[in-house]
Amino acid sequence: MNEYLGVLKKYAVFSGRARRKEFWMFVLINFIIAVVLSGVDMMLGLGFLGFIYAIATLVPALAVGARRLHDIGKTGWWQLVGLVPLIGLIILIIFFVMDSNPGDNQYGPNPKGT
Repeated sequence: MNEYLGVLKKYAVFSGRARRKEFWMFVLINFIIAVVLSGVDMMLGLGFLGFIYAIATLVPALAVGARRLHDIGKTGWWQLVGLVPLIGLIILIIFFVMDSNPGDNQYGPNPKGT
């Protein structure tokens, strides 16, 4: 939960690097919240809670994605490859699971501290 809150605190910070744990914990908690909100929307006959949540977390999701790509030495603009059906998503998943570049890179020091 600390990783999720940490991403929200860095709401629009696209600089720096993010560890895999920070990125994937944000994705996991974001997914759980979205599923719960969808259930609430369905039970109450609403349809806007999930939409509002998705809009509210769009910028932090893009920011942590960019920082995660920075951690492997790629620019955050690589997220646009996700717009390519299927292949783009596969490429992004591969990038997001890759290990950090050891040491510092052009985007900052290694967040692992090694």
